Order: sequence, then C-alpha cells, then structure tokens
Amino acid sequence: MNDFIIFTDAASDLPTELIETHGVSVLPMYFEIDGKSYRHYPDGRELGYSRFYQMLRSGIMAKTSQVNNLEYLHYFEPVLKSGLDILYISLSSGLSGTYQSSAMAAKKLMERYPERKIYCVDSRCASVGQGMLVYHAALKKYEGLDIDELKDWVVQNRDHLCHWFTVNDLNYLKRGGRLSTSAAIVGTMLSVKPILHVDKDGHLILRGKVRGRRKSLVELADHMEKFCVSPEKQTIFIGHGDCIDDAGILVSMVEQRFALKNIAVSYIGPIIGAHTGPDVMTLCFFGSEK
Repeated sequence: MNDFIIFTDAASDLPTELIETHGVSVLPMYFEIDGKSYRHYPDGRELGYSRFYQMLRSGIMAKTSQVNNLEYLHYFEPVLKSGLDILYISLSSGLSGTYQSSAMAAKKLMERYPERKIYCVDSRCASVGQGMLVYHAALKKYEGLDIDELKDWVVQNRDHLCHWFTVNDLNYLKRGGRLSTSAAIVGTMLSVKPILHVDKDGHLILRGKVRGRRKSLVELADHMEKFCVSPEKQTIFIGHGDCIDDAGILVSMVEQRFALKNIAVSYIGPIIGAHTGPDVMTLCFFGSEK
C-alpha cells in the first residue's frame, strides 16, 4: 500500500504543476530581503520570482534560514496522526542544516508515534536537482514501491544525479559561505563564467571557467553529453534565475544532442537564488557519476 506522503522543502524548486500532479507536500522556507521576511512557497505567493531577482539586480541582498524543529513538528505530526507515514527528501546537508533539523524532529515524533514510519533522507542535492530527485521518487511511488523500497531507491540514486550550473557572479556564493574566497576570485574577472557542480557530499565545487555566457551554456550541455546515462528514458530538469531566454537556448542545445523523454524548466527560487544571484543556469540529469 502507498500509505505514505513524500515531503520535500521549498529549496527543491519543483514547478507547482508537478507538485500537484504527483501529490508531493512542500514545506515553505524563510528568506529575508530589504528588511522584510517572507515564506517561499512554490507558487511564489508572498514575493514573486521576477520581483525577487529584480531586487537582487538593484543591489539589495537576501539571506535565508533553515526550517527549524518546531516547523517540522507542525507539518509532520498531523500526517502521522492521520495514519500515514512520511518520506522527507531534504536540501543537501552540505549546504544547510535543514536535514539535521528534520532528523531531530523525526526522532521526537517517532517517540510519540512508534507505530508509524518517518524517514528523513539527505538528498545531497539542491534546487532543481533536489526537485528532480523528488519527482522521480514520486514516479517510483506510483509504480508501487513502498516507503522502505523508495527510501532505498533515493539513497542509491542521489549520487547519480548530476548538477552542472553556471552563475554570473561567484561573490553571491562567497557571501553566503557556500564557496571559498579563493574560489570566488574568478567571479570578478571580466567575461569569465564559472562552471560548478554539486559533489557526492552535496557541496558546491568550482570545476572550471570559460569566456562568455553562451560558451558557459555549451559547457553545461557538454558535461551532460559526457556523463548522462539513457537520456531517452529521463525527464531532465533545467533551472534558471530569471533568464528564461537563456533557458530556452540551453533547451535547444540539449534537444539537438539528445532524444529526451521530457524537459522540465522552472525558476530557481529565493532559497537558492539568494546564494547564486540572478542569471544562474542549472542543468540536471542522471549520469554515470555525480
């Protein structure tokens, strides 16, 4: 029986239509910009995506906070009370303390509801990469995997979910503590665009640099060509930081090289966008290695 709910958090940047279609529950997350605090929901109801990036481009900085124990208790406990189990797939522990908070809350809830199951799994992913893992987990649930089988599937496959991305300014990642100062130096170089990925421990790693925006998009497609496995069976994910035209260019590049099952394109929301800045572009797919 599929008597469990898949949870994730708003850092997953799943499009609302996929959330609704596949019955995923998404915990909102908090961010602050221009002295005001907002909760980020997938539909951007409190502050829209374009407005958020307009504010960043104007020089206003944003900061984020992890989901705390009390919020997990608030969202998880009614589900357990109703007789359902929970599989929560979190933002990478290499980027946030969110996973640790969820695990602490789960331990407390299991003492209250020993007959129920609650699994918190560290995705070791972020943004649309995390969303892609959740999406494919939801498909496996509909195929009939029970909660234990699905937990194992997520753990087995998270290290094959490849995130390749580029940003316009590495100083956003440096200010948020997601990248070292030495690695961020390249972000100040004229016309140089960094190529980054998320490693097996869920950390951001600078992997190279190229000259020019278009070349950086080509590099993303090149890495997919190098590492992607069975693209014709995949729905791959592309995320963008308010640069939909560039996302369209990347879609065209990928479609010219691969016969894909589907491509999901979505905004990268404020939780990740606060640390990457505007014009971030991400390409995510399952590959031979992360």
